Amino acid sequence: MSLAGNRTQPDGPARGRPRSEAVERAITEGVMRLLDEGVPLAELSIERIARTAGVGKATIYRRWNGKEELFVDVVRAAEPPDPELPGTSMRDDLVALVEQQRQRGLATRSSVLLHNVYVQMKSSPKVWAAYHAAVIEPRRRVMMAVLRRGQANGELRTDLDVELMNDMVVGPMLVRSLLRSQADLPEGLAERLVDAVLAGLRPVSSR
Repeated sequence: MSLAGNRTQPDGPARGRPRSEAVERAITEGVMRLLDEGVPLAELSIERIARTAGVGKATIYRRWNGKEELFVDVVRAAEPPDPELPGTSMRDDLVALVEQQRQRGLATRSSVLLHNVYVQMKSSPKVWAAYHAAVIEPRRRVMMAVLRRGQANGELRTDLDVELMNDMVVGPMLVRSLLRSQADLPEGLAERLVDAVLAGLRPVSSR
């Protein structure tokens, strides 16, 4: 499974030898195979991963600082990719970001493996902190940048805190996809949720 196109942030300075997509794919697929076989995250040592992938431990350490960083990349490779924002309007960008949440919710429901990965990840403070820093926080910054642009353009109220507005936009889809596991996630839901929230966030003169 290639990591291309799933990274939220550009790679930092290269460590060691140049990256090889084939080697990285073998390593990440090795981790997924072990997880699929029921090996708990706590037992996924670098040595065991290297043996499964058919590479040396040094090969893994040249690409990742440790198990936590590797595991985050494995999860990102299994998730739907981050969207390219259309940039046509604040509303369209918000819809794209909320639609990504819907797609992740569908992927988690349809994949027992991905569901188990999330559960195990949240039970491991180090892995969850690494995932939050590498994935969740960058996504949050993107959403907040879109909202700030909306405030600057006069599309959103300026009397509300951007972090509060961010929670109001992403919250409904998170509730449906994570807390209400039986709730429908139909096509068009992202548009409906964004439009409903924006109805209360637009300046009075724009309603």
